[in-house]
Amino acid sequence: MSTSKEPIRLRRRKTLKGLTSLYLDIYLNGKRSYEYLKLYLIPEKSREDKQKNKETLKLAEAIRAKRVVELQNGEFGFKSQFKEDTLFFDYYEAMCEKRFKGKDNKSNWGNWRSCLKHLEKYEPNRKITFREVTPEWVQGFRDYLENEACAWSMDYRQRIKDHRLSRNSRLSYFNKLKACINQAYEDRILPYNPIRGIEGFKPEEGTRMYLTLEEVKRLAETPCEYESVKRAFLFSCLTGLRRSDIINMTWGEVQEQSGFIRIIFRQKKTGGQEYLDITPQAADLMGKRGKPSEPVFDDIHSPSCTNETIKRWVLRAGIEKEITFHCGRHTFAVLMLDIGTDIYTVSKLLGHRELNTTQIYAKVLDKNKQAAVAKIPSILPTSSEEGSEE
Repeated sequence: MSTSKEPIRLRRRKTLKGLTSLYLDIYLNGKRSYEYLKLYLIPEKSREDKQKNKETLKLAEAIRAKRVVELQNGEFGFKSQFKEDTLFFDYYEAMCEKRFKGKDNKSNWGNWRSCLKHLEKYEPNRKITFREVTPEWVQGFRDYLENEACAWSMDYRQRIKDHRLSRNSRLSYFNKLKACINQAYEDRILPYNPIRGIEGFKPEEGTRMYLTLEEVKRLAETPCEYESVKRAFLFSCLTGLRRSDIINMTWGEVQEQSGFIRIIFRQKKTGGQEYLDITPQAADLMGKRGKPSEPVFDDIHSPSCTNETIKRWVLRAGIEKEITFHCGRHTFAVLMLDIGTDIYTVSKLLGHRELNTTQIYAKVLDKNKQAAVAKIPSILPTSSEEGSEE
């Protein structure tokens, strides 16, 4: 049994102000030294205090692990294997460029670029190296996103007030930094992963706005100022396809097989190869077949123009809902579940990689809950009973 002691340990010490200071106790070659981390645990008076202390301890432990690796590298001469002098911003921008030229959709690339703007605002030193990307630095960027970052922060125009980043934007930007650091670790630029142990942001569950079957029928009967937008949106309601996949669809991807019209395409968002059989009425919405290279749906302008057209069309139909083009996909998912399609099949029809993504729609339309509520006995008197009392 080994009796060797850990060379670096995380210690605690009470301060005069009632806080608990965290520091490292380093014992090497018979000599003891200390490194004070300037991290403090606060008295736990609420759930928030406990969560904050939990995050502080994770950060302190990450720093301790980094020091252990540094110690080992110094003892065994492994440090030359890593390229910690690599410039962080050059490396991050190279990852952005790779996504711009690759198969990533432009929205994802735009998120990488937006994150870069926030990184530049947080870290003014453009020459920072990965050696300086420490757990403290990563935690600092997380705190910046949490407490300081504003939406459209790089917009030069004056505004009445700043708008804080949404929770999902904070999640997205922190995940971009996480992906960059993870890749640098895989590329052996970093001898340890400084983001490990630092808690990210939890996603905010959004509202899935959708149309009922009756509302879709009402829209189909209502004129739309752009017929191409009407056909494309109703096609989305009947197939669940995203706007990006609809506008990119060519006639060469539309085939007839075993009495069904089948669309064979590659999802723009995920890159996955899909085989989607559609109904005759969905096929009718595509119109007259053109050449293989021609788009099935043309004259579909920018997302903002399309959504404005849909907004006016929906109001004209007497529907009071905030509907965008993407709501056609939500509508399809809910309609499928409403007619009894099992969730696994719905997941495949939507092209989801994970079943958890589809289960969000099952939460929107829970047949079991509806059946349970329908069984609640009546507690109010009927109109005939009220009349008999007089």
